[in-house]
Amino acid sequence: MSVIGRADGETGPSAALGRYRARDGSDGAPVRVDCSRPHAACVVGKRGSGKSNTLAVLAEELAAVGGVVPVVVDPMGAFHGLRAAGARVVDPRVRADAVPAREWPALVGLDPVSGAGSLVWTAADERETLAGMRERVAAADADPDLRRAAGNHLARAASWDIFGPGGHDAPCGATVLDLAGAPPRAANAVVRAVATGLYDRRVAGEGPLPWLLVDEAHAFIDGVAAAAIDRLLTRGRAPGVSVVLATQRPDALPATAVSQADLFVAHRLTGRADTETLAGARGQYVDGDVSERLPAGVGEALVFDDATERAHGVRVRERTTPHGGDGPRVGVESKPTSSGG
Repeated sequence: MSVIGRADGETGPSAALGRYRARDGSDGAPVRVDCSRPHAACVVGKRGSGKSNTLAVLAEELAAVGGVVPVVVDPMGAFHGLRAAGARVVDPRVRADAVPAREWPALVGLDPVSGAGSLVWTAADERETLAGMRERVAAADADPDLRRAAGNHLARAASWDIFGPGGHDAPCGATVLDLAGAPPRAANAVVRAVATGLYDRRVAGEGPLPWLLVDEAHAFIDGVAAAAIDRLLTRGRAPGVSVVLATQRPDALPATAVSQADLFVAHRLTGRADTETLAGARGQYVDGDVSERLPAGVGEALVFDDATERAHGVRVRERTTPHGGDGPRVGVESKPTSSGG
């Protein structure tokens, strides 16, 4: 049986991805993906092409592998069904000091060199909690207008209800971080804290090998989460941290993601910028025009594998856990899904 992401002769656990897709559209032999060692991967495709299903399939499989922990960033509420695979679904809370002090002004929407931004930076540098930061700003020897501006921005961060002690900075078990409805800056703070926590824990040689799976990854590559994601892409594999970025906008992925990914899963794409990004990233693995090899059907994918320097046409299997991200349809009653832990 072929295992994508693994060189000939290597052994170890692998994940059931689906089946090879023959040129006539029929199903071929089963195909699996290596999960015996860390990987950096990208999963791209238009909305509705099967991108989130692929992410869920990986999470289901990883949850069943001993010594490996999937942590799913879920901005759309599409992965609550992973409870059936043993994952916890949590409303994430992270420590305020998990976000570096220098990032706090930008996190709350302030210029770090402005008076109010400087107050926030100082408060974050001197206090470990958001409550302590607000107290520090209120007591600062500064112009009242600056204190008021800084305090208002920190109050907005408090309204996100994501900062607190005993948070989910480095989950030890299969976990879905429910960020549906969270403001973009709040979601970025969570991803920054979790990506950093997982990396630091593995650098210390502690805990299982984590896989951070990020849906709608384009929402996190320009905010405070960007530096932590970049570190996982460039340095995560050495301590044992894998990262999978899923997006419908491959042209928005940073150059680091495109160059560092050893697995690149491409579902249906039609935008010129997107197909050009793909061709530039892995075009050498395909004879002819990459766009002509891209699949058209839902769940079909072209997988570029750096381990074998080949492109594989596959049909990803259906997830076995329920899908939580379908939008409402006329004549179909929708039921709310609880996001509790």
